[in-house]
Amino acid sequence: MILTDTHTHLNSDQFDEDRDAMIQRAIDLGVKHLFVPSVDSEYTQSMFDVATSFPENVHLMMGVHPTHVKENYKEELKIAKKWLDTGKFVAVGEIGMDLYWDDTYIEQQKNAFRAQIKWAKELNLPINIHCRNAFKEVFEILEEERSEKLFGIFHCFTGTLEDAQRAIDCNLKLGIGGIATFKNGKIDKFLSKIPLKHIVLETDAPYLAPTPFRGKRNESSYIINVAKKLASIYGVDLDEIAKITTQNSSDVFKKQL
Repeated sequence: MILTDTHTHLNSDQFDEDRDAMIQRAIDLGVKHLFVPSVDSEYTQSMFDVATSFPENVHLMMGVHPTHVKENYKEELKIAKKWLDTGKFVAVGEIGMDLYWDDTYIEQQKNAFRAQIKWAKELNLPINIHCRNAFKEVFEILEEERSEKLFGIFHCFTGTLEDAQRAIDCNLKLGIGGIATFKNGKIDKFLSKIPLKHIVLETDAPYLAPTPFRGKRNESSYIINVAKKLASIYGVDLDEIAKITTQNSSDVFKKQL
């Protein structure tokens, strides 16, 4: 059984004390592929360090996270584009809109999101979308940029069934993680209405640990708990969840997993 974690911050300082052991735990449990999103240029070297330690398992994305879009966002975009042009990255991400903490830079976030979507289409790369308190804004931009060249993952999907269908219509897979295991997570109530071909697994480690680890540090090995929850929701065995979601991940990232 091969599982894929399509979104995990392996370079987070929360793993500084046991990073290699934590990653190895995941690999030993069958999580053979781990995709690490970018945040901004300060974190790039730490991403490379993790990928160097686990070259067969760790795959890197490049982009500017919406919460890191500030006054200097154009400079950050230039740095990200320069890295993307090297061809070393499997996706543009994580990118998007976040109006939960602060909406001061809403226009800058929109500009950065549009620009990075355009890069992805030019480079034939998937996008990895972050959306928090910004479904309206995110979908407006996705509709503007809709084309056959637009594809990717709607990371940490927390929307409604209608939102899910809109994302799928934009050629996006839904990234499902620990929230699906929460009693108040809501998405578990309608996930069975979404064909598995549109689903990929993720942890967003070290954040959003699934039940029974909720409130604690998350790690990629816990994706097994998400997979088990989906097996229950869809009424299939765990191997089927692993097989389908890993194939979906392979289709998005254009890598044989």
